[in-house]
Amino acid sequence: MANNFTFYSPTEIVFGRGTHTQAAEYIRKYGGSRVLVVYGSERVVKSGLLEQVVAPMRQAGLVCHLLGGVVPNPHLGKVYEGIEIGKREGIDFLLAVGGGSVIDTAKAIAYGLAEPDRDVWELFDGKRAAKACLPLASVLTIAAAGSESSNSAVITNEKTGQKRPYDDNLARPKFAVMNPELTLTLPDYQTQSGCADIMMHTMERYFTGSGNMELTDALAEALLRTVMTNARILHEDPANYDARAEVMWAGSLAHNDLTGCGNGGGDFATHMLEHEMGGMFDVTHGAGLAAIWPSWARYVCASAMPRFVRYAVNVMGVTPGADDAETAEKGIRAMEDFYRSIGMPTNMRELGIAPTDDQLHAMAASCASACGGSKGSARLLYEADMYNIYKMAL
Repeated sequence: MANNFTFYSPTEIVFGRGTHTQAAEYIRKYGGSRVLVVYGSERVVKSGLLEQVVAPMRQAGLVCHLLGGVVPNPHLGKVYEGIEIGKREGIDFLLAVGGGSVIDTAKAIAYGLAEPDRDVWELFDGKRAAKACLPLASVLTIAAAGSESSNSAVITNEKTGQKRPYDDNLARPKFAVMNPELTLTLPDYQTQSGCADIMMHTMERYFTGSGNMELTDALAEALLRTVMTNARILHEDPANYDARAEVMWAGSLAHNDLTGCGNGGGDFATHMLEHEMGGMFDVTHGAGLAAIWPSWARYVCASAMPRFVRYAVNVMGVTPGADDAETAEKGIRAMEDFYRSIGMPTNMRELGIAPTDDQLHAMAASCASACGGSKGSARLLYEADMYNIYKMAL
């Protein structure tokens, strides 16, 4: 039986070739005048993209200030830097030019500027909820996190190694400019890590313990199959615009909550497990998700067997086995084969990390703490379970 739900997705999508030059008119539309443009590496500058975005903004009379240097697993220190610039320059709008890390940084800065007398880390540390957030938007350069239309942000406190999420509809972006051309020069590893992340956002909502809607399931399964097909295409033909477009659109739909409508609550244990790996070892997020998911799947499978059987048949296309357990295992193995076919890891060794037993215990303890003691919908996981999954993933 379907659960009650609220679906809220206010972000305006501006999709297609050449759209990255249109940011100025949409910033004006949503009331911006003094804009902090946040970006990551110097690649955005050297490619000319930043100038292509900013020049029309300045021509339109917008005051622009720049903040670069955002890194994957984005740092709290950069957020604080942006807040200080925002206070000094009277910023009233944030524009992220980049992927999830840049957008998440912009969201955190927007929270901090809206409540300048409070420490923004308190939100991510679970000590309070936000009361306000400055308006923000993005020009997307990487299809992965879905942050361009989600309520989520993840920030790493580089001093403590804590990587923590904060979800609040106050930070839903006003608009997202999505030009698939901007992803054409991405290295294959980044592209495929993005595909893994997109799929996991849907899978976290798909593997539930109770309550589902047939339409939502069908949308989720179609999205997963579409990403898999186009991930393989891009692995062989990275310049394929149509495949880039399919993946980019899937990224937003995977994390704007559409694929969770009516389901029995998202699982998101895999994400929380990976956050600890990212905080301790600074691994690429999508690759980390791929590395931990097979162990999580085998650990929780018996508690959500009908979901794993349906996934195996409808998404992975396996022939049913002698019983449900065999069918589910065939689906998990097929997923591992897919990950390897696009250069993604299926365990920590393939990811390139080898935590000690003490580090496994530390990650499990930190993960349980971040989750308030437990996490999961397919199966509720506690600290001991989290440790066991990490151990399986070595």
